Amino acid sequence: MQTRLATPRPAIGTGRESAPAEHVTVKSRAEDLSFYYGSVQALKGLNIEMREKRVTALIGPSGCGKTTFLRCFNRMHDLTPGTRYEGRIMLYPDDFDLIAKHVDPIEVRMRIGMVFQKPNPFPKTIFENVAYGLRVRGLRSNARVEEEVEKALRRAAIWDEVKDRLDSSGLSLSGGQQQRLCIARALATNPEILLFDEPTSALDPIATARIEELIAELRDQVTVIIVTHNMQQAARVSDYTAFMYLGELIEFDVTSKLFTNPSKKATEDYITGRYG
Repeated sequence: MQTRLATPRPAIGTGRESAPAEHVTVKSRAEDLSFYYGSVQALKGLNIEMREKRVTALIGPSGCGKTTFLRCFNRMHDLTPGTRYEGRIMLYPDDFDLIAKHVDPIEVRMRIGMVFQKPNPFPKTIFENVAYGLRVRGLRSNARVEEEVEKALRRAAIWDEVKDRLDSSGLSLSGGQQQRLCIARALATNPEILLFDEPTSALDPIATARIEELIAELRDQVTVIIVTHNMQQAARVSDYTAFMYLGELIEFDVTSKLFTNPSKKATEDYITGRYG
């Protein structure tokens, strides 16, 4: 059953006041989630909720399981032999288990979009990069495809920069533009959750700021989960933060609280630079 929580909306960034308390709907819930690469257990019984139309940041030292956890949501691990899941990742409101064995990973990836660490546009035109997922979903009307491509490019805040060169290669764009094109490609199929795996690590500070602004805008449209090594970035863009260590969830809380008054010493040690 879908859950509604009464919780304050945390400040985004620094010096910004929190909004009044509001009801927040749970969009997804990991329940006793474990994951294995062969005999190696990378995730250990995670239990965590992702709130709808909010940004959740996953932080922790390298190798703690952040990206492994993120990739469970769209079944990317299915592409690696010898991996296996235990537990469930429920998607609400239709009580859909994303990692159930009978569920088609392609269906999952249509509902859960992903943006990777390095921009990876297809070697196609800007237009066809965004139209690709629409065509895979069976959209045949050229007028509808054009409408949805424009909508996705606008949502990704890149329409004004590319509207006059939609027939140019997506590879001709700058790194920051390529990443926003990849975001538009992910948004085109109207995903229920959008995953970001360190989306700005390969970008310069100006392009990074544009992506962070875009994530802040998307938070009212789609549920976002972002992996980041940059704790300042987590504080700027996220509503909630989960701190992970050695495959375990150590602490999950409103971002402003976790960074200013963590409840676990391990969390405090990490955010103050004592380890990791």
